[in-house]
Amino acid sequence: MKTFFVLLFVSTVFGVGAQITVGGASFDKKLDIKGEKVVYNGAGIRNKYGMNLYVGALYLPEQSSYSNKIINADEVQVINIKIISSMVTKDKFNESVTEGFSKSSHGSATAEQQKTFKACFSSEIKNKDNILLIYRPGKGVQVMINDVYKGVVEGLNFKKALWAIWLGDKPADAKLKKKMLGLV
Repeated sequence: MKTFFVLLFVSTVFGVGAQITVGGASFDKKLDIKGEKVVYNGAGIRNKYGMNLYVGALYLPEQSSYSNKIINADEVQVINIKIISSMVTKDKFNESVTEGFSKSSHGSATAEQQKTFKACFSSEIKNKDNILLIYRPGKGVQVMINDVYKGVVEGLNFKKALWAIWLGDKPADAKLKKKMLGLV
């Protein structure tokens, strides 16, 4: 049954248009999430200590540059992360997420939600991995890595806290935030 669900879910997440390349990673201009269309809003490179780590792209029902509106919206949204460095490991990724939640200026992520989210990243992360964080109202944030369903964390408040890591008042990378918002 789980295999069937995963195949059904994966078959409904696909690109429906041309692609955009950022930092060597390609992103579809549109995605179809179980019949709901989202469009590419912007993407940028996550740089830390002078190293390019991943490219993050944001997809929304319609383009927007208003971070608070995006964070608080209870609508289908996707953050697509494409790893572009072997320096990104599961331990470093989970450490960054923990730090991001501590700085998050929106929503809240309980200790249990954070644990559930981090459990989705129990396998090693490698260069060229493709991570999809898909928020669906009433479902929560679903995690897919390389087209494999890893789990879901329920709650709009969790989504708000997670999205604020990239788009909040204290983002992990201010340049990446601007690019994901389509401002640069």
